[in-house]
Amino acid sequence: MVKKCMLTHKQSNNGYKISHSHVRTKKIQNINLQTKKIWSYKQKRWIKIKICTKAMKSLHKFKI
Repeated sequence: MVKKCMLTHKQSNNGYKISHSHVRTKKIQNINLQTKKIWSYKQKRWIKIKICTKAMKSLHKFKI
């Protein structure tokens, strides 16, 4: 399964780890995914979704 936020659709980011001698090796910066149960006003029930912590802070913006 892809590590992807269900609300913002954010995914991991590619980058370089740079050593003291400036040797570059590739690394993946994963997003901070959390599994949360939130109340859905449209479906009138609790739903379990995987969202990133940045989306948790602005959860009131998304009308689920």
